[in-house]
Amino acid sequence: MRRTFAILWLCAALVAPTGARAFVETPSLTEAVAAGTLPPVERRVPIQPSMVTLPEPGVHGGDVDMLMASDVDTRQMVVYGYARLVGYNRAYEFESDILKAYEVEEGRIFTFHLRQGHKWSDGSPFTAEDFRYYFEDIASMEGTNDPLPIEMLVEGERPKFEVIDALTVRYTWSNPNPYFLTALAGPRPLYPYRPAQYLKQFHAKYTDPAKLEAMVKAASQRNWLALHYVMGQQYRNQNPNLPSLDPWVLTTEPPSRRFVFKRNAFYHRVDQNGRQLPYLDEVRVNITNNKLIPIKTGSGETDLQARGLNFQNFTVIKQSEEDFNYETYLWKTAQGARWALFPNLSATDPDWRALLRDVRFRRALSLGINRREINQVIYYGLARETGNLVLRESPLFNAELAQRWTRFDIAEANRLLDDMGLTRRNAQGTRLMANGVPLEITVVFATEETEPADLLELIRDSWARIGVKLYPKPLTRDLLRNGVFSGSVRMAMWSGVENGIPTASSSPQEFTPSVQQQLQWPKWGQYIETRGRSGEPVDLPAANALADLNARWTRATGDDVRAAIWGHILDIYSEQVFSIGLVSGVPQVVVVNKRLRNVPAEAIYNWDPGAHFGIYRPDTFWMAPKEGKL
Repeated sequence: MRRTFAILWLCAALVAPTGARAFVETPSLTEAVAAGTLPPVERRVPIQPSMVTLPEPGVHGGDVDMLMASDVDTRQMVVYGYARLVGYNRAYEFESDILKAYEVEEGRIFTFHLRQGHKWSDGSPFTAEDFRYYFEDIASMEGTNDPLPIEMLVEGERPKFEVIDALTVRYTWSNPNPYFLTALAGPRPLYPYRPAQYLKQFHAKYTDPAKLEAMVKAASQRNWLALHYVMGQQYRNQNPNLPSLDPWVLTTEPPSRRFVFKRNAFYHRVDQNGRQLPYLDEVRVNITNNKLIPIKTGSGETDLQARGLNFQNFTVIKQSEEDFNYETYLWKTAQGARWALFPNLSATDPDWRALLRDVRFRRALSLGINRREINQVIYYGLARETGNLVLRESPLFNAELAQRWTRFDIAEANRLLDDMGLTRRNAQGTRLMANGVPLEITVVFATEETEPADLLELIRDSWARIGVKLYPKPLTRDLLRNGVFSGSVRMAMWSGVENGIPTASSSPQEFTPSVQQQLQWPKWGQYIETRGRSGEPVDLPAANALADLNARWTRATGDDVRAAIWGHILDIYSEQVFSIGLVSGVPQVVVVNKRLRNVPAEAIYNWDPGAHFGIYRPDTFWMAPKEGKL
């Protein structure tokens, strides 16, 4: 036993950062280590941990409070924690994180190398068995609630999965899979593994049937498959007993108005001074009404906040900085548009469907928006007046395409609508459709946001000048999405394309019919997403061309070819105005306690890629002591 411990200590010293004699034990864990209920740090971290070199290394300790609007927002700690097999660095390049290393051959063979000695948060080993268990015992079972995700299917083909050894696994497809690494690095990550040692107790292959049935009944689940699915949801993050690889793990049983996340004592990252990350002992998520988040933020009730805040809150929050000891940053955003209008080309009403699918109508609506007015009135001139496309920070940016159909031109908008035959108007000046019904558009938006109502007021005034009457309508997110999916909603307002800074190797599917979630063509996206099992076939030539180009991009391997395909996609999408962007580059308000260090003052706030705070590694954020305290 002594020999084993000496070897482990020597290995830890060898992999300790330059200048560090040994790992530094976390003060909040010393009592558990002394009592023998927790191994010392050199036996908790992998033999080759992920080494982090920071300009300002921190110290252990401190707690952080954040505000969220719902119990389901416990998943945001998975987003922010950003522990991924493969993740993005700040240059948006892929790099190993949980994995020690990985190789990609021909774009279709992926070999993953795990870290020796890496453990789940409960101390159980993280090995190839966790990958095998998911692939063979969950995703390959008939009737499973947890099948292989679409990112692991290439033209419907499942990968060949191999366990090379206890720390190495391999996935092989016949054709390239350009979505695999992107999905692993995403804000809602792909999980090709599960904590096998914990979940086997809920699996019929490994547990006595009578015992399993008792657990199913106690949890009020339909069967063991449903129980296993509920207990193993890593992204949902609502099971305090589920082992995790994240920097902080949930300790509060939902439902609750306050969720406490404590440090993962077996986390795999270490700084240059031998301190195991995360630095912070605890993160507390306090649930409140979304409309109260700006007020509570301005009252100092949060240490790190962006969710629930928008640019309209900036002035008021900025005024209270000194009173409550926080700083207010304005981070750049990387969406193709902060807000965009999505005409639903899957609308069920045949007259409206014909109208919305006419490119002249979409162009007229875009030309009838005064983006300069929106920028000045709502965003104090700090936004960019462009459509919903890629941003100038992207190597794929084309200034001409970005400005297409975005000028404010009432005369041309009216000419296009007249050209469509919409020349008749009622006494109020509203144009009449071919069936004699007034051209009145209800634009729905999510109730959680406050900006859309103000924006739509401005658009309503300018659209009145082209004979189109606009009615804003707030809906909950679920009702909004369901209305769009069913075709009853004809136009929605939502944020633009998520990745406004793509490279040639980034997926272009946000600009092509791909998934049901796309608000401009949900039934076409659903058809492609389900490989024809549901939804409707794409029956508009321009949209078909986009779908074909996306398929070509998927099969391509060279960046030159992919960049050329991207160019064609952006050309078609901008010319057809499949979504109507309003402005882009709207700053995101980020509030940070002045004692909280390593949070960048200038950064990009984006969902994918970026995972909001995640790409800046909150496990490296640390709380400086209060003045006069050590």
